[in-house]
Amino acid sequence: MKAATSREIGAISAAYARGELQPHELLDCAYMRLEALGTRPIWTSVVPRSHAHALLDQALERRARGESLPLLGIPFAIKDNLDLAGFPTTAGCPAFARTPKEHAVAVARLLQAGAIPLGKTNLDQFATGLVGTRSPYGVCSSAFDPLRISGGSSSGSALAVAHGIVSFALGTDTAGSGRVPAAFNNLVGWKPTRGLVSTRGVVPACRSLDCVSVFAGSVGDVERVAAVIAGFDAEDAFSRANQPNRGAISRLGVPRSLEFFGDRAYERLFAEAVERARGLGARVVPIDLEPFLAAARLLYGGPWVAERYAAVGDFIEAHPEEVHPVVREIVLGGRGVTGADAFRGSYRLAELKRAADRTFDEVDALLLPTTPFHPTVEAVLAEPLEQNAKLGLYTNFVNLLDLAALAVPAGFTESRLPFGVTLVGPAFSDAALAAFGDRLHRATAPTWGASGLALADAAPRAAAAGQNVLLAVAGAHLSGQPLNRELTSRKATLVRTVRTAADYRLFALANTTPPKPGLVRTPGHAGGGVELEVWSLSTEAFGSFVAEVPAPMVIGTVELEDATRVKGFLCEPAALEGSEDITHLGGWRGFLAARSR
Repeated sequence: MKAATSREIGAISAAYARGELQPHELLDCAYMRLEALGTRPIWTSVVPRSHAHALLDQALERRARGESLPLLGIPFAIKDNLDLAGFPTTAGCPAFARTPKEHAVAVARLLQAGAIPLGKTNLDQFATGLVGTRSPYGVCSSAFDPLRISGGSSSGSALAVAHGIVSFALGTDTAGSGRVPAAFNNLVGWKPTRGLVSTRGVVPACRSLDCVSVFAGSVGDVERVAAVIAGFDAEDAFSRANQPNRGAISRLGVPRSLEFFGDRAYERLFAEAVERARGLGARVVPIDLEPFLAAARLLYGGPWVAERYAAVGDFIEAHPEEVHPVVREIVLGGRGVTGADAFRGSYRLAELKRAADRTFDEVDALLLPTTPFHPTVEAVLAEPLEQNAKLGLYTNFVNLLDLAALAVPAGFTESRLPFGVTLVGPAFSDAALAAFGDRLHRATAPTWGASGLALADAAPRAAAAGQNVLLAVAGAHLSGQPLNRELTSRKATLVRTVRTAADYRLFALANTTPPKPGLVRTPGHAGGGVELEVWSLSTEAFGSFVAEVPAPMVIGTVELEDATRVKGFLCEPAALEGSEDITHLGGWRGFLAARSR
């Protein structure tokens, strides 16, 4: 059971591949942690253990048939404003509950990838709040201090990860709900570019701004989940195809002045984070944050509160006593917004976005405190609107200005409360934020949530710093295949399962022992990509490995489905004569499964 103490997706998948851990065993461990902590206030409903094991059996059968399941057997949690078919969606309000027949798109893609849901998690009612205190299912507090708030509205999802029950969790983020709980619980929180992850099957807060977010212990795990859930959804009117538009981050915008509301520890920790960023080679550029702050004030002080009324106002009007009084006051405040108000607000936002765009001509990303301070539950209950407004100072503008954001841990105060920073970049800069954010996070000797455990996949992620090499394999070197020992004997580590870009084809080569595929890139071919595993090796191990690669194989550069590039096996074109095109089977495992039938 030792391997089960690691919560990271890469470490779990590697333990599965080596036979050191069985998926059913890990699932039982997750339920034991859940039961030890109790259902409330983290969970609104829990998937029965027998049902979760049945889902895992189905996933294992699919994998045996050759399907690609990059998140096989990984437990996760779902914020209770996303649909899980057959389980109630309450949005934190029991009177609002309904039982959907279909999964939210993000949930469906995770199940297709083999991940196993443990249940639905608590939230600030109707995703209205950054505090975690506005729910009939109980007040959520930080995993580090029961007197401090957990952050919201995705409070339960963050706590399910921070307490080590699940490896990752889905939240939503309209004003900072995927970032504030990450900061208060020593987690990574990804707020994607709007539309990058479909919001179909999500109870809306502000539909034009809402994003499905991800909580995990490391950036690497966020990237693994993002590779599964991101993607264009033609049935979601707000969905957008990914358009990576930024290279590596080298210029960081840091505000000339910041407000910490007297929290000297947070002020000191942010200054240290800026110095760490400099140490990683970033050039720090002073910026004026006022256009961003002015946009933030529009979210609740402008016409966008009417969008919350459009989402759930009719229900609240009909059931006022069933709704948390603070949530009721906020949402019903949108009744008086006129059409003229909405247009004036959109004009003002366009002006502020133009000013923000000029800032991003000078810098690649902003570096900000995720929150300026960490209030107590008592303070929030006494001043709910005032405390919430202060917490959103550096988060509320991000979706309004169509920006991407990644929150990462950045140390602890003297009283052992976590502090976090956020990288904010233009739309579709998600990959660049992740690459720099991982380096910044790892510069703090990071731990997982409240567990105190060091992150397990530091070696694979070190590739960004040039210490390791990522290698994509497509055939006999895959986990469980005859030549995989050539990787494991060199202490290579499995990073993730992924697919190539669409224009790659795979061939079963003739007269090879053991049987091998050949991967080639064919410009103009529009397929579904080929399944690969990405492994991490030290530079020395990579060198010795390449020295043994026989013809007709070569090591080149392979583009993955998320537009990243890694080293990988390719094949000399002359070797394809007499070979069978097996691209339609999805990968080598699919070919082997088809051949065995």
